[in-house]
Amino acid sequence: MKLKFKIKGKEWKAEILEEGEDKVKIKVGEKEFIFGEEEKKGISLIQTSIPKRDFSKKEIKAPIAGVVSEIFIKEGDFVKREQKIFFLSTMKMENEIISDFDGKVKEILVKKNQEVKEGEILIILD
Repeated sequence: MKLKFKIKGKEWKAEILEEGEDKVKIKVGEKEFIFGEEEKKGISLIQTSIPKRDFSKKEIKAPIAGVVSEIFIKEGDFVKREQKIFFLSTMKMENEIISDFDGKVKEILVKKNQEVKEGEILIILD
């Protein structure tokens, strides 16, 4: 899963490379981080949850809680993998939500200015 977000005007790109039961490997810029091996590195991390993805269903879910600030697609549109589809605002940051799949937009389940929870389904693709 690829994510884009802004902090104080600077855009960052992150990618979840690997998810396991006891670790998550994330790449931010050119650096890779493994969360779950804190005791080996002496690092203390705040526990976060990353929603499990079922790639057999073409559902795009909110990776974090926030407010839908922009919608760039409409039902019936064809989207490509890694295409920008939403802006999700949270804690004064605009997070660009991109599609994990190619497909036709079957249903948009949210509206502009709607609050969403982490893991909530935003759109369904055919």
